[in-house]
Amino acid sequence: MAKRVLIVDDAAFMRMMIKDILTKNNFEVVGEAADGVQAIEKYFELKPDLVTMDITMPEMDGIVALKSIIEKDPSATIIMCSAMGQQAMVIDAIQAGAKDFIVKPFQADRVIEAIEKALG
Repeated sequence: MAKRVLIVDDAAFMRMMIKDILTKNNFEVVGEAADGVQAIEKYFELKPDLVTMDITMPEMDGIVALKSIIEKDPSATIIMCSAMGQQAMVIDAIQAGAKDFIVKPFQADRVIEAIEKALG
């Protein structure tokens, strides 16, 4: 059965890129969110196997959303997405419970490698 993924990014173009990579590699994209508030709602509504979470978003950033999800569901599998030069934020995210991170612009093989590693 295909692993179910929730994609969180404020940029529709980025969500589309990740969705394209995932669907071509037999993952099921069960939902999308444009900010951290939506991410939390959709996570508990959809119960995905994995979340790709952008760090910098309006309303609520990815790190706050990550902490909120992990607090309620410590087994959540979340991979952070960051632009170049956000190393400090990536370290915060890993310490807060993120399983891995991928850097924009996305390379399909790196995205799949990170997801497969995170899912064990």
